[in-house]
Amino acid sequence: MVEAQVEILLVEDNPNDVELTLHALRESHVTNPVHVVRDGAEALEFIFCTGAYASRNMNNTPKVILLDLKLPKVDGLEVLRQMKTDKALGLIPVVMLTTSDRPAEVEEAYRLGANSYITKPVRFTEFLQKVETVELYWLLTNTLPDK
Repeated sequence: MVEAQVEILLVEDNPNDVELTLHALRESHVTNPVHVVRDGAEALEFIFCTGAYASRNMNNTPKVILLDLKLPKVDGLEVLRQMKTDKALGLIPVVMLTTSDRPAEVEEAYRLGANSYITKPVRFTEFLQKVETVELYWLLTNTLPDK
């Protein structure tokens, strides 16, 4: 299973958006280890070290989670809700990275504990800038509590 330190967990079901995000991270010279999961159920298994990820070390938490809103099996808001109710896991910064800009969804995400909400732009250069901002702030600037 996943043994190496995962610093970024990307939760995204759209293969094109996965590739675009990974490409944007590479273009931004992000070298932090990224792990990709494709649906909300797999995200919960990864985060809580259950199912396929039962052997994963619970202390090896990501530094940031990039979470899509619209996911198969379990939607992003439910992943966020379950994660943020756990005392230790609730400290992991979650950046909602989604195409939806509906005010009700933005509000609900923040109510459930999202640390940031970014709407995916259509143009690659704009998307690249947003990914660079995420990387600079959440991985280099922000100070996380000790585990």
